Amino acid sequence: MKKKEIKILLVDDEPDIIEIIRFNLEQEGYQISSASDGLKAIKVAEKELPHLIIMDVMMPNLDGIETCERLRKDERFADTIIMFLTARGEDYSYVAAFEAGADDYVTKPIKPKVLMSKVKGLLRRFKEKANTENQLIFEDLVIDRDAYIVTLKGKELTLPRKEFELIYLLASKPEKVFKREKIMEKVWGGDVVVGDRTIDVHIRKLREKIGDHYFKTVKGIGYKFIKSEK
Repeated sequence: MKKKEIKILLVDDEPDIIEIIRFNLEQEGYQISSASDGLKAIKVAEKELPHLIIMDVMMPNLDGIETCERLRKDERFADTIIMFLTARGEDYSYVAAFEAGADDYVTKPIKPKVLMSKVKGLLRRFKEKANTENQLIFEDLVIDRDAYIVTLKGKELTLPRKEFELIYLLASKPEKVFKREKIMEKVWGGDVVVGDRTIDVHIRKLREKIGDHYFKTVKGIGYKFIKSEK
């Protein structure tokens, strides 16, 4: 996919922020649309079907967290990349964003060059296609790469994209310890800088949904996938 074919939606109630980001992204050749609140963002997204949405948290009418949750409930946006760009740096806001289905959370202010690097890294992950097995099958668990669906004891679970990519990575090599740096590189992309807690939040959600026994924390190193409950 060429840059000129990539659609990016900017969502912020501050026109100056929109203008600055739009200028830098258009310089890179991306197609840009914008909205000033969550409700307008959903309408624009339904019309444009963007590949990436860069969104503030605090907005009138519908905040970013609620907007993200609504978008993720729509199958059309299952693979859409959602990045929060916000002045809010509290832990609870950070965790809420990822639980709603965010792919990245960036706090303002951020230098344009750094933002562009993050955007490129996220889009690179979007464009990559799996070149490994399409299904990983375990005793009570099936991970289907093509359908992006996890089946647990016969029940289908539709996970947020990053949660799916994380479990798929770990389960692709059971019992292998994946270092945090490698997880960041494979799931979030080498150009995207995320903190350790980003990985921890996603692992915690997977444990809640799929079972704690499938995941083992290797203190100071990373995580590994366990085939079945001991």
